[in-house]
Amino acid sequence: MQNVHSCVSLRSLRAEGVVRPAALRICSRREKETCIQNVLEHIQGKYYFQWGAVKSANIMRRMSEDIQPGGDRSSWISSWLPTWCPTSPSQLRNAEEKMLKTVQRPYSRQHVRISNGNNLWTIAFSTHLLPSCPAQSKTPLVLLHGFGGGLALWAQNLDAFSSRGPVYALDLLGFGRSSRPQFSTDPGEAEEQFVTALEEWREKVGLEEMMLLGHNLGGYLAAAYTLKHPSRVKHLLLVEPWGFPARPDNPNHYSIPVWIRAMGAIMSPFNPLAGLRLAGPLGPMLVQTIRSDFKQKYSSVLDDNTVSDYIYHLNAQTPSGETAFKNMTIPYGWAKRPMLERIHQVQAHIPISFIYGSRSSIDSKSGCALKETRPDVGITVIRGAGHYVFADQPEDFNQTVLQILARAEEKQS
Repeated sequence: MQNVHSCVSLRSLRAEGVVRPAALRICSRREKETCIQNVLEHIQGKYYFQWGAVKSANIMRRMSEDIQPGGDRSSWISSWLPTWCPTSPSQLRNAEEKMLKTVQRPYSRQHVRISNGNNLWTIAFSTHLLPSCPAQSKTPLVLLHGFGGGLALWAQNLDAFSSRGPVYALDLLGFGRSSRPQFSTDPGEAEEQFVTALEEWREKVGLEEMMLLGHNLGGYLAAAYTLKHPSRVKHLLLVEPWGFPARPDNPNHYSIPVWIRAMGAIMSPFNPLAGLRLAGPLGPMLVQTIRSDFKQKYSSVLDDNTVSDYIYHLNAQTPSGETAFKNMTIPYGWAKRPMLERIHQVQAHIPISFIYGSRSSIDSKSGCALKETRPDVGITVIRGAGHYVFADQPEDFNQTVLQILARAEEKQS
């Protein structure tokens, strides 16, 4: 932690969303370190990738070479990053490749170009990612990861899903190996940027319809996309979706420990995962320590720190989508534009299925609330699974999704 002040420039702090960087200077070095550690332990230890209605106090063949986007419109990305962060695009690529080595079925990979020089990093099964590709018998399944995640986190699900038919997994705009542009500070406009990017991706890939599955933030965006482009979605699957309920008028404020509320106030100008980057060379170790559970989640296919390394490199780079997410939330992780207030507008012919983990801090109340007005909504709770249900109980999750898709296609045939 030597020479902290010289390693973290004012420019980098502002890039993290700091409103008043001078505020940091009033704290001693030890106070800063303690502050960052406490926030990491609470936010990343308990709520890392789990923003939402939390309970109070709680990846055809490997034939394509990487197609690099022309003209690095994001050359500014590294200009402000603390030089002491041990990360780079190539390290993220390597970490992702290690994750995907566990996938047995052949797939293709590509940067899919969309507007404004941006691209969405995509892997696909049973297709060459080209519109000229022959039509498939099954409606493609499209996977959207959650906040702070990336497409390789689906490593334990891709083989099963692709056994059914075409599967696409992509890194959301602003995350993973996709472009990391600047988002609007307006929550509605930021949401629209995500949705527009997904629609442009669909057009470029050449999909007429899709089964759309999203986890966490990906669930929220999948719902938002379905509202805007209903003719493109044959089934909406929401896995532990973030951002559905509105913040209560009188949230149980005092059930949250005082020190957490204090740290939340101090760190509110920062992006959610700023501490990971401000920790510099200690960042990888922090992920390994604070989210050691991820190693267990993937222990059946990986026996080293591959998952931790992947998560670190996903989030130690430009906080583009992360910044957008921050602007879409209010303390403590509630959505500024709750999806539960809008999802009833999804056209009646589009089936909606919710999947929850029995041990998750996100309960099934949102799904149940929608089911009251829309009886055909499906709700499945997978035993022994937490928020990362697809990694906690991959076999049960895979079987559940395949059954939902099979029933949906049977009804629509």
